Amino acid sequence: MKKHNLINLLLLFLIAFSAQAQEALFRAQQIVSPEIHDDQSVTFRVFAPDAKSVQITGDFLPTVKMETQFGPMDGPGKADLVKGENGVWEYKSAPLSPELYGYSIIVDGFTTTDPNNPFLIRDVASVTNILIVGAGQADYYRVKDVPHGTVARRWYDSPGLGMDRRLTVYTPPGYETSNEKYPVLYLLHGAGGDEEAWIALGRTAQILDNLIAQGKAKPMIVVMPNGNVIQDAAPGEGKDGFYKPVFMAPRTMDGGYEAAFMDIIKFVESSYRVKADKSNRAIAGLSMGGFHTLHISRYFPNTFDYMGLFSAAIMPREDATGKVYSDFDNTLTAQMKNGYKLYWIAIGKTDFLYKANVEYREKLDKMGMKYDYVESEGGHTWRNWRVYLTQFAPQLFK
Repeated sequence: MKKHNLINLLLLFLIAFSAQAQEALFRAQQIVSPEIHDDQSVTFRVFAPDAKSVQITGDFLPTVKMETQFGPMDGPGKADLVKGENGVWEYKSAPLSPELYGYSIIVDGFTTTDPNNPFLIRDVASVTNILIVGAGQADYYRVKDVPHGTVARRWYDSPGLGMDRRLTVYTPPGYETSNEKYPVLYLLHGAGGDEEAWIALGRTAQILDNLIAQGKAKPMIVVMPNGNVIQDAAPGEGKDGFYKPVFMAPRTMDGGYEAAFMDIIKFVESSYRVKADKSNRAIAGLSMGGFHTLHISRYFPNTFDYMGLFSAAIMPREDATGKVYSDFDNTLTAQMKNGYKLYWIAIGKTDFLYKANVEYREKLDKMGMKYDYVESEGGHTWRNWRVYLTQFAPQLFK
């Protein structure tokens, strides 16, 4: 083949490839998914011309019963998308209530993300797309035109756990330009989470920004530690590099984290302008973080004036052998006698931990320990925990 013929052939190939690439890019840009309509229904679209089946699963669909290691639990259902002549599959939801929703796409049995929605979130080892629908409660989860706080990832020395560890810190709007001292909320994640969970899944920064701007919550620092004692940081952020997150890391609820918690408080109170006394410290957590909150506040009974147990994992554990868990009744009584301003318990009616929380409240009632109780719809979900944070934070540091 002559040289100029080879060059011409290469040029034709490049032109054809470029045209095909531009067509694919143009076609992808024309697909809007998700599309939120005025009535708050949502249309999802996926270009999959060769697929035999496309489905969607998300927390806006009716729940189904799923078998888990904890027994039957509610999980998101599925719905079929309908294929159009152009190879684009579509599903239109019913009008949705205001909320932050997560969803995934299932193509021929393979679960994946929506290629037209770049907004993703990780929960344990699952990555899903997200969208926010409507106003009202959902407005707390949006970035609005209000003064914003700062989110930082910090490393602290933990002699109790024998390593440097990472945590996430939210400082309120104006912290950097003032000399003011602030109260602190220590906000703890659940099993499978880490120091990224509350800031990402929980929308902590957006919630606090909006509550503070509306005058509903006092400006406060929020500290979100990693509760997995074998980790120095979230998977991919620490010395162990990239590895698949697991739901329950070893030693996560063996008492080591609770016993070493003063390492975190010491770091925060030496690194930030804080009001370092009981009346300006709060601690709260979801699920496993509620378990940690219960035991940390009891083990250090004169440290916090505000406690929040969100769907708390109140249950006996075989590995709960640490000193933290001993002498439970006497230390809980000491916490009660020392006094506090708020002991707040919240759980969903269909939560698999509901019965355990009922039994714990009966124990508190019997000993005369006062608490506030909130019972919501739904189960063991971030949808509830975000709401609990918007309800709990305004009650702090009054």
